Amino acid sequence: MAGSTVTRAHLTEAVYQEVGLSRNESAQLVESVLDGIVDALARGESVKLSSFGTFTVRDKAQRVGRNPKTGEEVPILPRRVLVFRASHVLKDRIHESLSGGGG
Repeated sequence: MAGSTVTRAHLTEAVYQEVGLSRNESAQLVESVLDGIVDALARGESVKLSSFGTFTVRDKAQRVGRNPKTGEEVPILPRRVLVFRASHVLKDRIHESLSGGGG
């Protein structure tokens, strides 16, 4: 699957193959999990998926940026950003796959 993108349809198909639910039930399950993650993040909560990583929402303060073409200073408004921190298990697995160790 190198070079491609995993979509909701891919996740739904994986649930269908592994769990044995119908395709509709698999799609509903995937949507329910994703909705739960989005709802928690929207409330400002962290989402920790064991052996995968942690999603958090961070507030960034207003700061001054520059227009790269003109060099003019431009204020960048305060905003909330989504941050993902991969677990060591995920990092190790990615490193193994890149170094040819399987995975």
